[in-house]
Amino acid sequence: MENTILVRLRGCGQVCGCPAFSQPIKEGSFVIVEHDRGTDYGQIVSPHEPKLSGASKETVKKIVRPCSDADIRQIEENKNRAKEAFASCSKKIEEHKLDMKLVAAEYSFDRTKIIFYFTASGRVDFRELVKDLAKIFKARIELRQIGVRDEARLFGGIGSCGRELCCTRFLKDFEPVTIKMAKEEGLPLNPPKISGLCGRLMCCLSYEYETYKMLSKGLPREGEKITTAQGKGKVISINVFKRKATVELEEGGFTELDYNEKKNT
Repeated sequence: MENTILVRLRGCGQVCGCPAFSQPIKEGSFVIVEHDRGTDYGQIVSPHEPKLSGASKETVKKIVRPCSDADIRQIEENKNRAKEAFASCSKKIEEHKLDMKLVAAEYSFDRTKIIFYFTASGRVDFRELVKDLAKIFKARIELRQIGVRDEARLFGGIGSCGRELCCTRFLKDFEPVTIKMAKEEGLPLNPPKISGLCGRLMCCLSYEYETYKMLSKGLPREGEKITTAQGKGKVISINVFKRKATVELEEGGFTELDYNEKKNT
C-alpha cells in the first residue's frame, strides 16, 4: 500500500491525506501542493497518516515540491495581506449590517483567491458583500461559514489532557460524538469535564470509543449484582484498562475480581 502523509492546506484549511513525496519531508515543513482547486501551499502535519475515519472535504492530489525560501517569504507576505483583508471585510460587514462574525481570512498561495471564514446563527445573504470585496481585492472571493468546532481548530489551543487540540493537530474531519460514548468510557457526565475548548463534547471520545468497547467485553457493569467466591455483591467500580472490578459484598467488605485471570483460565 502506498504511504500517505497528512498535510494541512494553508493555515486554516482541512487536513488531507496525500501520497508521500519522493523524498522524506520533516513534520512542520511547508510544501507546494496540487489539489482539486489548483495549486496551493500546505504544512506537513504528520509524516505518516493515522488510520482515522472521516474523509476530508478537500483532497490533495500530490506534493509538488518542498517550499523554497522564496515560497516561505511569499507565504509570510500573504499572511500580512490577509490581516489587511480581514480588516476590510470586517468594515464591509458592518456597512451591510450582516449578522455574522468574521473569524479568519487567508490568501491562496498565488493570491488569486481570498477565503473568509465566519460564524453565524443562520444563513446569511452575503452576495453584495462578495461583490464589494471582489472590487477591492481584484481576486476570487470565497466566504465559508464554519461551526464552533472549526473555529477552535483555526485558533488552536491546549486541551485538558495537556496536549495540542486533536482538531488542530491531526483530525481530518469531525466525527459525531454522543453522550453515550462518555457513559461507556465511565466518564463523569459533567459538561465542563467532557467538553473541549469549543464547548462541544471532546473529539477524543469518538475515536477512543471502539477501544473502550473492546476492552469492556466480558466485564460486568457498574451497579450490577454478581456472585463471587466470597459471596454475592454489587459492582461498585470498574477499571477497564486493568480489567478489574471492585465488588461490595452483601455480608460486608470488598473484593476485587481480576478478569485477566478469568480469561486465562
